[in-house]
Amino acid sequence: MTSVTQTKCACQSCLCVVSPSDALQKDGKVYCSKACANGHPEGEGCGHTGCTCNK
Repeated sequence: MTSVTQTKCACQSCLCVVSPSDALQKDGKVYCSKACANGHPEGEGCGHTGCTCNK
C-alpha cells in the first residue's frame, strides 16, 4: 500500500507542499492554511516563507 506523504496545497496560486495529516482539509481538498482554504477573502497570503499566493 502506498500513502501520500506530501501534496501541493489545493490553492492554485500557492506554492506550498503539505503533509495531508498536518494540512487543513476543506471540501475534500488539502490546504496549507486557512487563508488558502477560504479563498483569500481579505487578500491575505498564507504567510509561508517564499510563497507569494494571492499577491
